[in-house]
Amino acid sequence: MAIGKRLKKAREGVDREKLYPLADAIKMVKERAKSKFDETIEIAINLGVDPRHADQMVRGVVNLPNGTGRTLRVGVFARGAKAEEAKAAGADVVGAEDLVEKVQGGAIDFDRCIATPDMMPLVGRLGKVLGPRGMMPNPKIGTVTMDVTSAVKGAKGGSVEFRVEKAGIVQAGIGKASFSEDKLVENVKALADAVAKAKPAGSKGTYIQRVAVSSTMGPGVKVEPGTILG
Repeated sequence: MAIGKRLKKAREGVDREKLYPLADAIKMVKERAKSKFDETIEIAINLGVDPRHADQMVRGVVNLPNGTGRTLRVGVFARGAKAEEAKAAGADVVGAEDLVEKVQGGAIDFDRCIATPDMMPLVGRLGKVLGPRGMMPNPKIGTVTMDVTSAVKGAKGGSVEFRVEKAGIVQAGIGKASFSEDKLVENVKALADAVAKAKPAGSKGTYIQRVAVSSTMGPGVKVEPGTILG
């Protein structure tokens, strides 16, 4: 398949069969992020799990030490004092029945969704809308909580949700091309450690099998799996 001149040039110097230490891979990806916008640096981790089995699902949330470089819009389902707390923490959209109606009508003005436990009977009606988008609040990843201040500030400050896809891959943005190499490495290791800790009991054999990093418009660079932990 024909590839553009820009991508062809970006691939120069990248051995597509070689596994590079994380720091070297990050450096190569940064050097090739030449777009006019600040490209996102992404990681893909292939896990030895079969997410079709409930006991092999991998998901969680991690606060990246250097943030993501993105400003997320945060929606909170809450009432009364908790609604005011969410607003004070910087939530972009806060509501109860009114917000449920808006979302049901197709108006989703947020990227991350948080709810207090008492709101879940209402929010549960939105499963068909929020579920496919991976935005349904879940106590396992801290998005169903009474501590809305921490949840909102975490979402605003660089927390990343991760969830294994059907093919057994976890993908996440771990910063921007403008970040220093050290900051990107720190973010990768924080994410990798969280993924490692989320290893399900049903996973057998090698858990972290293959790893690659890339920028939005650049080529993927394969990483030695052992260098992303710690």
